[in-house]
This record gives sequence, C-alpha cells and structure tokens, in this order.
Amino acid sequence: MTDAPKRTPLYDLHVELGGKMVDFAGWEMPVQYPMGIMGEHNHTRAKAGLFDVSHMGQVILRGADAAAKLETLVPAAITTLKEGKARYTFFTNDDGGIMDDLIVANAGDHLFVVVNASMRHQDIPHMAKHLDGIEVTEIFDRALVAVQGPAAQNVVGDLCPAAREMSFMQTMVADIIGVECRISRLGYTGEDGFEISIPEDKAVEVCRALLAHEDCEPVGLGARDSLRLEAGLCLYGNDIDNSTSPVEASLTWAMQKRRREDGGFPGAARIQRDLAQGTARKLVGIRPTGRAPARAGVELQDLDGTAIGAITSGGFGPTVGAPVAMGYVATEFSTPGQKINLIIRGKAQPAEITALPFVAQNYKR
Repeated sequence: MTDAPKRTPLYDLHVELGGKMVDFAGWEMPVQYPMGIMGEHNHTRAKAGLFDVSHMGQVILRGADAAAKLETLVPAAITTLKEGKARYTFFTNDDGGIMDDLIVANAGDHLFVVVNASMRHQDIPHMAKHLDGIEVTEIFDRALVAVQGPAAQNVVGDLCPAAREMSFMQTMVADIIGVECRISRLGYTGEDGFEISIPEDKAVEVCRALLAHEDCEPVGLGARDSLRLEAGLCLYGNDIDNSTSPVEASLTWAMQKRRREDGGFPGAARIQRDLAQGTARKLVGIRPTGRAPARAGVELQDLDGTAIGAITSGGFGPTVGAPVAMGYVATEFSTPGQKINLIIRGKAQPAEITALPFVAQNYKR
C-alpha cells in the first residue's frame, strides 16, 4: 500500500483557486488552474506567476566548516560563496554522475539548501551521513513559493521594497506583510523572480497578498515544466540523472575553476577526464520541424537511420510557438543547424539541433 500523497500548507488555497490537483513526487500539487497551462505559461512570461514549490526539501546545515565539508559532496565552490549569495550545484556520485541538483545559500551562521522533492529521501540522509560534525536539519514548518516573470519585482517589491534592490542569486531575510521570510532572487523559469520561504501558518496570508497584485496569477506544474524547458533548464530524472556527467549536460559553468582543477568531490576523475577529452554525447536543444511535440524517450537518428541519441524532455513551447525538446546526441551531431530525424510511432519526422535556451533568460544581474 502506498502512502497517501502529502499536502503543502497551500493545499486549501489551490482548491479554492480551482487548481486541478495531481500526485507529484508523493505530493498533491496543482498541475493547472482554470487559466490553463498555455495561459499560465504566457502570463508568467508577460507578467508574473506564483508557484507553490513547498514540496521541495528545505534544509539547514550548521557547524564549523559546513561549507568546506559540503565541498566534499559537490563540485561547486562553497567556501568562497559570500554571505547573502546562493549558488546552483549538484551532488555527484563516485562515477561522476549527478545524484540531484540543488541550490545552496550562505545565510551567515548557516547554509540554506533546497533539494528536489523527488530526491529528498536520498539527499538528506546523504548529507547527514557524509557531513561529519555538521547538523543537518530538514525544515518541515515552512512553505516555499516562487514568484516568476518580468513583473515579479513589482509583485514582491510592492510588499517588500528591499526585494527590488536584490540581484540574481542574492538571498536575505525580510518581512512581507509583517511576516519574516527568506527571499532569494532566483527561480527555474528563465525569468526574473524570487523564491520565498514562509512560516507555514502565514503562507496562505502571504500568498493572498502576492496574488492581490493585478499582475500575479497562480501557476501550476504544467506551465512550470514548459517554462523551464524553453529556458533550457534541466529537470532531474529527465535530463540529468545518476548516469549523466555534468560535462555532457553542459553544466560545466556550475563547476568553478578551483573545483574543476583541484577535484576533491565524488567522481572528480571522470569529470576531469570529460573536461580534458570531451564527451561522447552532449545535451542539445531540438526543434521538430512539424507541429507534433516529441516527448521524452523518442529516439533520434541521423539521416541514414543510425540511432544517435534520445529526447529527455519535450513538449509544446508556447513562447516559441512550436514544439521544443532537449536530449542527448552523439557529439559529432551536436552542432546547431544539424538535421536529424525523430522516430515517432515508427515514422521518421524531421528535426534540427538548436542551441539552448529556446527563450532568452531574463535574470536581473
């Protein structure tokens, strides 16, 4: 018997707003609202969307050398991360594969870490086991919401003026309608925006205040996926997993120079070899020529009919106005403009390799 899906502190609000609830990673989450996935996607690109991401794991790491110890598990520079700044990184395994991706913030007297909902059960014991002498505390009494889109600065800034002054990947504690929240200027849509950690008993109140802004509408998981796909952002379990090297996944930018050169994290030997010699396959953008979206698992072939890879994420891109996909191809086929075929229901459909992202990222630097 499987456990009943959990509910976030915003469950009743989702239902009230007409959210269509589905089981996602063991949580009852809204896949869409009455506006619909296409409408919600377009509204986020044009104005601002509010997303419930409370199913993600919020973790506090406390103790001397927490940053140095975390560097033994991830290939990012954490010891040089300034107070009030956040960084994207990933846990690597001994084979140089990606165990999960995460955000680490330097909160002064502790590190604040956010991990994926589907990998909480793995990541938190992983940190507890390997971060010797560090207190690893999973937070269960806070909601997490994202406000994303070009109007996010006004939606959040009208309630918290200090948020307007923040730059991309900055984090701070500030009040919203008298409630102490942790506000970070980041997100996973390719747009400007914020993630806000809120005490659970005040979460509905804060979200109602955000949604009261004329430019802010609630957005579900459906549009969250199409937004991140257009922005060329990897989804763990689809585009990156235990077998994927960060170099194959074009995530070299997330490994700072000192870490790339010195290693000292799991799987460093493979990752350094990949950096030096290149990889046999590469994550690319793919534009199907027709109107039919190509989904994860679709085989990619060269024009002679030889298998060269597979799609890992795909769907319709509302902003692009056409199907878009991401996937891995043999490196010699990874140049933008390369013509390939998608095998959909046994038929070859033409497509083209393209650079990522499909839609320019609009972060506030």
